[in-house]
Amino acid sequence: MVLARPEVTTGEAEATTGEVTAGPARGRRGTAVRLGLMALPLAFFGLFFGYPVAAIVSRGLKTDGRWQFGRIGEVLGDPHTVHVVWFTTWQAAASTALTLALALPAAYVFARFEFPGKRLLRAVVTVPFVLPTVVAGSAFLAVLGRGGLLDQLWGVRLDTTVWAILLAHVFFNYAVVVRTVGGLWGQLDPRQEEAARVLGAGRFTAWRKVTLPALMPAVAAAALMVFLFTFTSFGVIQILGGPRYATLEVEIYQQTAQLLDLPTAAVLTLVQFLVVVALLLVHAWTVRRREAALRLVDAARTARRPRGAGQWALLASVLTVIAVLILLPLTVLVLRSLDGPDGYGFTFYRALASAGDNGGTFVVAPLEAIGNSLAYAMAATAIAVVIGSLAAAALTRRGGRLVRGFDALLMLPLGTSAVTIGFGFLIALDEPPLDLRTSWILVPLAQALVGVPFVVRTMLPVLRAVDPRLREAAAVLGASPLRAWREVDLPLVGRALAVAAGFAFAVSLGEFGATVFIARPDNPTLPVAVARLLARPGELTYGQAMALSTVLMLVCAAALLLLERVRTDRTGEF
Repeated sequence: MVLARPEVTTGEAEATTGEVTAGPARGRRGTAVRLGLMALPLAFFGLFFGYPVAAIVSRGLKTDGRWQFGRIGEVLGDPHTVHVVWFTTWQAAASTALTLALALPAAYVFARFEFPGKRLLRAVVTVPFVLPTVVAGSAFLAVLGRGGLLDQLWGVRLDTTVWAILLAHVFFNYAVVVRTVGGLWGQLDPRQEEAARVLGAGRFTAWRKVTLPALMPAVAAAALMVFLFTFTSFGVIQILGGPRYATLEVEIYQQTAQLLDLPTAAVLTLVQFLVVVALLLVHAWTVRRREAALRLVDAARTARRPRGAGQWALLASVLTVIAVLILLPLTVLVLRSLDGPDGYGFTFYRALASAGDNGGTFVVAPLEAIGNSLAYAMAATAIAVVIGSLAAAALTRRGGRLVRGFDALLMLPLGTSAVTIGFGFLIALDEPPLDLRTSWILVPLAQALVGVPFVVRTMLPVLRAVDPRLREAAAVLGASPLRAWREVDLPLVGRALAVAAGFAFAVSLGEFGATVFIARPDNPTLPVAVARLLARPGELTYGQAMALSTVLMLVCAAALLLLERVRTDRTGEF
């Protein structure tokens, strides 16, 4: 039997050819778009992160133009180095687990419950994250140390113990989990979980099978940020850990600033790089396996007043944790700023207005640091939002190893020694066309390096959760890619973008590690001014440091509260 071959018309042949070639063409266009989005972030990180860090590592491991790789084996073989690496990793993992355990219930409460003072409390919760570590460490010392609140009430001291370090780390990073996880949780459609319960699943089973998988990218992102911050912890360890405990960050600072041993500091910096890169690669691989399109709704529609004794008990327990863990140290900070030589008053605040009342610590009045910090933070936020938004958009598109490597690169500043970055700026950016040592933009650039990862990690889970069929439908209806992004993506990710900008602004206000090396004496930031005051003896300078820290806390709280009061319409667009 001979089967007749059906005839194919010219139009059908053209259509078939178009279908065959559309896939590769679409793939090439997608790759071109991705590379275009990555270009500016790659250039930014290459110039202001990779180049300065490479410069200082090269100076530490090179002698007379020759690499001294033998130094690496000597440092890594030292038992003290092994102990420092082990303690750094162990305390970071424990701090991350404890932070998740205490903050995830709060993320749920802020996402799903509506109660009086919610916006104010959410802003207050975020304040500790932007405080200089030396200030918050001193506040915890007043609560946990000799003569502190616990010592006076029950004769208990926790300073120079691991528990003091862990609690202080939770104090700092509580808001990271609440904001990152709560931002996505509030936009998840609760009807999906309700549908599972209608089909016979219990409350916990429905949450575990439906909500938890949807939240995992945000939980993993929050855990990663907490781990990186605690892995590079410096001020908390110095103040609360005592001589028994030292992280890699503390050791790098001691080798660089105190012992002037750049080779050892360079090796320890490389160790940090290896650990952080390995962690980021594992994170990128595991999160990408769990990604899925989610049904997102306006967060205002998912929050309601607590119902039943269980929900009220959950709200009460979260408020208790916030009161003890966050409000108590902040209250101690305020009280110390008011406790002057003649009793409670504003003596220390009045002294901030004059440059001559601080023993020559400043060229200008410490109060001028407020304006400097706000100007620097706004510039850094603008840079971080632009760079971070482009990077998040590029990471939204599937791209294999290239995208995973790019994702890891963006997080490296969080796991790199601030001491290394600060010295690297001074060493590398000192020749034309990048001679920026005397330029005001140097400080915002350093602050933006830390702000970009927060923008990316906050926006990415929401961007990846947007159903791509919505964009395809907009394209079918004739919308250009730009209009499709404006009409589809932006309304859904508007809340995440605002939260990301708030995080970048808050982080910039409180950034200290790199800024202390590059801020000019006549233009100090608030954290730098506080550190300079704390470094000088005397009751007046210490009181001024507490007063200036309180000012920083109030400025951050006001900025964050303003962000919380921004209203959204029913689509979630700001």
